[in-house]
Amino acid sequence: MSEDKELISDLDRAGRPKSLDHQYDDGFTVSRPYRESLPDVQNRTGVEIHGDGVPIIEVGISNFHLPLKVLTAQNESIDLEAAVTGTVSLGSDRKGVNMSRIIRTFYEFKDRVFTLELLEEILLRYKETLESSRARLTVRFSYPIYQESLRSGLGGYLYYDVDYEGIIDDLDRFRKRMHLDFIYSSVCPNSAELAEHARNMRGKYALPHAQRSKARVSVEVRSGALVTIENIREKCLEALRTEVQSMVKREDEQAFAELNGSFPKFVEDAVRLLHEKFNVDKRIIDFQIACVHLESLHAHDAVAVINKGVSGGFSGSVEDFRRFVC
Repeated sequence: MSEDKELISDLDRAGRPKSLDHQYDDGFTVSRPYRESLPDVQNRTGVEIHGDGVPIIEVGISNFHLPLKVLTAQNESIDLEAAVTGTVSLGSDRKGVNMSRIIRTFYEFKDRVFTLELLEEILLRYKETLESSRARLTVRFSYPIYQESLRSGLGGYLYYDVDYEGIIDDLDRFRKRMHLDFIYSSVCPNSAELAEHARNMRGKYALPHAQRSKARVSVEVRSGALVTIENIREKCLEALRTEVQSMVKREDEQAFAELNGSFPKFVEDAVRLLHEKFNVDKRIIDFQIACVHLESLHAHDAVAVINKGVSGGFSGSVEDFRRFVC
């Protein structure tokens, strides 16, 4: 208390310091009275709202990082670095939200094994601690899956960009979504036919154009159902067949060339093949698939988007296809 009295005695009548000290005070200790005196404009009632006094759909923090334990399909946990975006709604009568509470609330769960289902618990805490009606949470990480080589018996890890997304509304209705990026090779069927034509008609050695391609698969999982990252990856592999490889010897490279020859695909083929796999899975109530073929023939890319067509679900649009560069 003596420190607080000394601090008060150094203030003028307007409550400002009589003189300013430009040296950082390593020994200063924050007392309870001092902490309570600190201004908190964004949470203060009766503070003027700048601009239109309208509700804000989402406000919060994006891209704060921390290590998380993520559950695998084998029911084991692995430690991964995650990037988190947490937002809440804000009423028209409130100036702002306490941004640090979004991080602090998430940190209460940092030692839990992270699953899609855990998102609901965190979002309910967001609504409680930030006094909001709605909340959204996205957790992004890179997930390793071991891939065996095609013929050599070798193998290595591929890393998949994954987002866990949770949404909760005014009535505490919870929706859980997963997004996964699957990278594959695509050979143009038309180019393949033209190359064969040159060989057969003119004896000319020709090769079709092929390119690294990406599918972004977004699914909404039915309440009570379990869908793993491995499940999503397996469906992509079954549909497209030509996933990029982690470890190759000559026999693997030859096998990959044969795979591409057996499964050439336009970008239109790719989204339809994936739709066929995800549309029959009863655990998945909605999905959207976006594919980009990073053309080696053209200076532009070929893109396609498809969805299940659920009312109020995925919109079937992609804001920026440049994010698909891989």
